[in-house]
Amino acid sequence: MKKTIWICSLLFLFGAIAFTAITPARVTRPTLRSMEKSLDERINTMWPDNPLTVVGPTRAVYLEGYGAVFTAEMSLANEGISLMHTILTPQDKALVVKKKNERVPQLRKALEEALVGTAASLDTVPPNEQVVIQVVLDRYTWEESPSYPAEMIFQATRQKLLDVKHANGAGMETAIKITEH
Repeated sequence: MKKTIWICSLLFLFGAIAFTAITPARVTRPTLRSMEKSLDERINTMWPDNPLTVVGPTRAVYLEGYGAVFTAEMSLANEGISLMHTILTPQDKALVVKKKNERVPQLRKALEEALVGTAASLDTVPPNEQVVIQVVLDRYTWEESPSYPAEMIFQATRQKLLDVKHANGAGMETAIKITEH
């Protein structure tokens, strides 16, 4: 009798392992890839004078029990170095820094909207899990103690973001936690 119970327990355990091994991921890689491309397009089209805003492609990961996390690295403004213009004057540098500072609020608004749009597209992420966008802002070596953040993190539960979407953006400032370093 003990042997039968032991064998049944073992079969049950193997069945449970096999079931979890074949259970599909809650958020598939193609879904994340689609959201990565969407975020890249949104960022790259923000400023026509800076077509290479995204330094590397956005990457995403879904963490079971936590949510979807998107990371990107971008440049707020190009320094303007070219074959015909190889040296930056102090005025050129000041203009680049000014442009970067002006663009931070625009980027903040665009990423808040992107977070809401991404949450609406991630149907398989449970409402209580997070949707996060983290952006690293590149700095040039000649920039001394910039007045803009090096990193921006936007996060909220999917449910809060869906509520913001249904309210046509109302409550966005309280729903989304923004951390800047």
